[in-house]
Amino acid sequence: MISLEELKNLPSEAESAALSAKNQQELNQIAIRFLGRKSKLTLFLRSLKDLPKEKRVEVGQVANKVRSRISEIFEARGRSLAHSLKPIDITLPGISPRLGHAHLISQAINEISAIFKEIGFKRVRHPEVESDWYAFEALNMPPDHPARDEWETFFMDRPAKGDGDGKRFILTPHATSGTTRALVARKLPLRVINIQKCYRRQSDISHVPMFHQFDGVYADEGVTIRHLKGVLEYFVKSYFGVKREVRLRPFHFRFTEPSFEVDISCGVCGGQGCRLCKEGWVELGGAGMLHPNVLKAAKIDPAKITALAFGWGVERVLLMRSGLEIPDIRILYENDLRFLEQF
Repeated sequence: MISLEELKNLPSEAESAALSAKNQQELNQIAIRFLGRKSKLTLFLRSLKDLPKEKRVEVGQVANKVRSRISEIFEARGRSLAHSLKPIDITLPGISPRLGHAHLISQAINEISAIFKEIGFKRVRHPEVESDWYAFEALNMPPDHPARDEWETFFMDRPAKGDGDGKRFILTPHATSGTTRALVARKLPLRVINIQKCYRRQSDISHVPMFHQFDGVYADEGVTIRHLKGVLEYFVKSYFGVKREVRLRPFHFRFTEPSFEVDISCGVCGGQGCRLCKEGWVELGGAGMLHPNVLKAAKIDPAKITALAFGWGVERVLLMRSGLEIPDIRILYENDLRFLEQF
């Protein structure tokens, strides 16, 4: 007679043996080995009468559970083999997997990249963890500039050795931090657009701590505001529609001179004036001619080379697109499929 321990191991042995069966005939032969009249289990059950009465009930319960479990194993394996033998109609249409799609922001980035590629702008990528020098110093921002406030920018304790004066690392607050990198690393004439994640300590219905910006630079001999206006008009009409107009409004940025705020005609009223725009125009972003100090930081002679620059948030242009009404920018990053599957 087998021991009680061996009895408890029988289901594991039966399962391994059942899985090795390639057809129902082999499975039947294996089942006889474990459940037939001469099986270890059957012989064990017959020997129970020889046990003391006080142990007979306890051991009998264990043996019955083992028999039930082994029977279940062979029944399940039998069903599996029967299912695998069913003919497959290869002419039936397959079950298509559920497909996702690019996020709304990714769609906008791809569209923006494609538009600027048509006029010769190559997309580049720059670090999201940046040094103080590239983000501020090289862009003509003095130490007392508001953007350097720790309530505006994510500063790190680690010093940024090897760049400029070795100030701290930061999470880049704007895509413009890649301007000097592009000017230093690439040969002129230069026509690039940087689209990347940016970080600021802001969160409300129109701001998120992590967002996306695109920043374009065109540097060469003889680049003027006329080129800037042409680039901006091409983008606006390609992305927002041919009826939209562009207006340059004088402004002040540390890294461009002259500087402009870029407005586009309102998509709701067509520039006539409404509750949204008030006077027919809505602000899109900033642009201008690169400041001579920015060119000098990249070791470029501003007397020979001029450059235009422009940049603003991807989320901003997305939300301004005609027919798209999103009341809170944070909705874009809540990962709510009920919202995202609409686009």
